[in-house]
Amino acid sequence: MKDHFTRYVRSIPGDFGASIVVFLVALPLCLGIALGSNAPLFSGIIAGIVGGIIIGTLSGSQLSVSGPAAGLTAIVAGAIVMLPSFEAFLLSVVICGVFQLILGYAKSGVIGDYIPKSVIKGMLAAIGIILILKQIPHLIGYNRDFEGDQAFLQPNGENTFTGIWHSLNAITPVAIFIGVVCLAFQFLWGTLVAKKGGWMKLIPAPLLVVLLGVGINEFIKWQSVAYTLGQEQMVNIPVAASAKEFFSFFTFPDWGNISNKQVWISGVTLALIASLETLLGIEATDNLDPQKRITPANRELKAQGVGNIVSGLIGGLPLTSVIVRSSANVYAGAKTKMSAIYHGFFILLSVAFIPRILGLIPLPALAAILIYTGYKLAGPSLFKSFYRKGWDQFLPFVATITIILFTDLLVGVLAGLAIGLFFSARSNFKTAVFIVNDNNNYLIRLRKDVSILNKRGIKSRLDAVPEHSSVLIDATRADFIDRDIVEMIDNFTRESHKKNIKVEFKTNAVKDYGFDAELLNQPQNKRTAITV
Repeated sequence: MKDHFTRYVRSIPGDFGASIVVFLVALPLCLGIALGSNAPLFSGIIAGIVGGIIIGTLSGSQLSVSGPAAGLTAIVAGAIVMLPSFEAFLLSVVICGVFQLILGYAKSGVIGDYIPKSVIKGMLAAIGIILILKQIPHLIGYNRDFEGDQAFLQPNGENTFTGIWHSLNAITPVAIFIGVVCLAFQFLWGTLVAKKGGWMKLIPAPLLVVLLGVGINEFIKWQSVAYTLGQEQMVNIPVAASAKEFFSFFTFPDWGNISNKQVWISGVTLALIASLETLLGIEATDNLDPQKRITPANRELKAQGVGNIVSGLIGGLPLTSVIVRSSANVYAGAKTKMSAIYHGFFILLSVAFIPRILGLIPLPALAAILIYTGYKLAGPSLFKSFYRKGWDQFLPFVATITIILFTDLLVGVLAGLAIGLFFSARSNFKTAVFIVNDNNNYLIRLRKDVSILNKRGIKSRLDAVPEHSSVLIDATRADFIDRDIVEMIDNFTRESHKKNIKVEFKTNAVKDYGFDAELLNQPQNKRTAITV
């Protein structure tokens, strides 16, 4: 206990600085996702607070940050339209949390262990590319799509690429000036920190970027109001005139809809999708962790369950582990989970006491922070390293990126997983059976798991064995041999005398592969049973 406390105390400088960065990134995303979900804006803020404080406290992850997720916007928007009221939807969020608790106790977190690293890295790179592409319009002052949207097809009728094209015809000079200066500053600051380090490492670059953006905009406003950014190009937070009005932003579930079938369907759907996104999120975050710590997946599902129950009870959107926030947390220098918890408190305190000050932050400055984060996730070196690893790693990696870019995260991951499994099966197909011949002497060695996929290759080689040959079938290294393969070899052995083919077997004396023992021990065949 003392060691844990000491570690948290030592990590305060890094965690505190990182929490400010995550807070600045998360705040507009919470609002944007609420807007994109057709939900009250403050419901996104509530979800951000709960994701930071509640899930951050209960989670076993040291770097993952939870909040409202862009991947759930379409489901949330559809559920809100379909259900009688937003309060009925909040009941679905509570049900989502209950089901996630059940999944956690049922130890369903093992799902994440079956996702190849090439797919996880592809997912991270895809998120990075999407961040860059989606933030370019915000960088130059075009805000028709909501902050945090990751879908290729946007709610405004555009897609990722047409959104960029249309934004070029609606450039705001001040916005692009602020955005480009803030982006260039981050690259310059990163270079200076890499060369000199020291005290500069303690200052979060995104905080300086925000201050720089605010300073430029306020200076231009002082010079001429006509050239300042519009209200839609600034962070917009609901402002309460009194404490009573502030607390009125919190809403509660309508328990009268507990028997509504659609409420339960929405809740279960949210639980399944949110749980999958969370498992993917913590896998991706663990990959980014410099200390390579492993998050307990089942504990994470339980933490998400409690978080969603609390969020639904007080008027918040559903929550997941969010890669954008988590990656910003990692690159800002977070050390422990305290960064996520601090950021939750920052959101709560800022919307309660300084919402008008936050309204001074230009969106182009925040877009510059996210574009820089995207570059860190999808740098050219990552593509080079996977290309060197070979096609069995590079293709699933690239396919995951491409499909996520044009569809969504879950579809892309499933497609990448399918391609990864194809290469895995192909590799097993090649290594499970070793066949070589010298004149009329043939060696067929069965290794590892010999599946139905190997049947065609073995059959074609057995059929091609000429008359008056010798065949050695070595199964001593096989862990499993498919029943169809066993029957095919039995049939070959049974008919071998017709072509005067001598068959010799080497089998594992301990394992029973299902070969016909009577057939193997016939005079014309030779069998050696070896204990391995």
